[in-house]
Amino acid sequence: MAMGKIKDCNEVVSKLYEFLDGELTEERKLVIREHLDECSPCLEAFEFETELRAMVSSKSREICPEGLKNKIAKLINSDGREVQIPSE
Repeated sequence: MAMGKIKDCNEVVSKLYEFLDGELTEERKLVIREHLDECSPCLEAFEFETELRAMVSSKSREICPEGLKNKIAKLINSDGREVQIPSE
């Protein structure tokens, strides 16, 4: 069953997260992509969400110090044995 074009920008914007997460069917992604190609306000919203995700992702990749990992592992382990945690 063909989905046709989406004329409601609110519908497209409400599906952006699912689109970005790859949770839509191929047919639905194509319909959303076609709308984005034709609608600059929706494309701007898409680009904003894409940039925001990239920024949040890049800022949330801090590395935990090895000593802290080992302290946490000791606290989790009930008998106090040191547990080796693989490094990132």
